[in-house]
Amino acid sequence: METTLIEQAIETVLEQVRPYLMEDGGNVEFVRYEPDTHVVEIRLLGNCKTCPMAGMTLRGGIERMIIAHVPIVKRIESVS
Repeated sequence: METTLIEQAIETVLEQVRPYLMEDGGNVEFVRYEPDTHVVEIRLLGNCKTCPMAGMTLRGGIERMIIAHVPIVKRIESVS
C-alpha cells in the first residue's frame, strides 16, 4: 500500500477518535508514518498531553483503532 494512502487512512481513523478526545478538552495530531518500521507518530494535545490516562488512551484507544483499520501499522508512538 502506498505511503500516502496509509497516511490518509490513519488520518481518517484519527478523525473518528477526535470527538471523544475533544469531549475532555484534548486532541490528537498525526505527525508521521515511518514506512520502514510501520510506526505511526502522533502528538497528544490539550488535556490529553497531561492526563494520567494518556497511556491508556494511546494504547487502548488510538493504537487499537488505527491497527484495526490500517493493519500494516505495527505500533503508535507519542511524540512531544
